[in-house]
Amino acid sequence: MAEELIVPTSTDRATVYKALFPQIEALVTTESDLIANLANVAAALKEAFGFFWVGFYIVKEGQLVLGPFQGPIACTRIAFDKGVCGASYSQKKTLIVPDVEEFPGHIACNSASKSEIVLPVFHRNGTVAMVLDVDSDELNDFSEVDAEELGKIIRLIERKL
Repeated sequence: MAEELIVPTSTDRATVYKALFPQIEALVTTESDLIANLANVAAALKEAFGFFWVGFYIVKEGQLVLGPFQGPIACTRIAFDKGVCGASYSQKKTLIVPDVEEFPGHIACNSASKSEIVLPVFHRNGTVAMVLDVDSDELNDFSEVDAEELGKIIRLIERKL
């Protein structure tokens, strides 16, 4: 895989995800290092969609700890019962938040974040290993298309755990 991402100029997210998936798959399948893979996934998603913030919070020391990301500096540690990331971890499900100001207990790492999607990443034994957190500086920026397509990308990472 070349160090260049080929992103279609389409504004249709499904089209962009369709073009992006095989490129991310090629990156992840040929690399054994988890941190390298997480870094490239975050970078590819940020570059392809221009999301405000994309990154991973990894389960460590009884909390979610900041992992590879792209965007402004972020909260370093999140309790399992705090914010959208903690809720996704605790509920073991993808959460789409159209307006973060309306999410009870939202953690404002950056006031420019307006909407968010968080997906849990599972170990083979069914426990949550980490979450993928994607923030937008636009309200209501995420849909079921994002949930489904990001879920496919997450499964590539889960195969490596």
